[in-house]
Amino acid sequence: MNASNVGVIVTVEVDASTVQRGDQLMVGGYLFTVSDMITLAQGAKRLEFTTGESFTMRPPTILWATRRSPARRRGR
Repeated sequence: MNASNVGVIVTVEVDASTVQRGDQLMVGGYLFTVSDMITLAQGAKRLEFTTGESFTMRPPTILWATRRSPARRRGR
């Protein structure tokens, strides 16, 4: 099994300080996967997507993202 396929997919609210590589974001009705990020001044981040496009996310911007989270096992 591929390590990138382990875990469960969860929906989380993200801003410029919590967005992560691999997050899938809906921007303008289109789904984008974050491949890289560059930290900018005043807490902003430029997100680079797997499609080659980019998006500047400023601190007040809040988006919903799906991300893979490790599965929890009961009793452990």
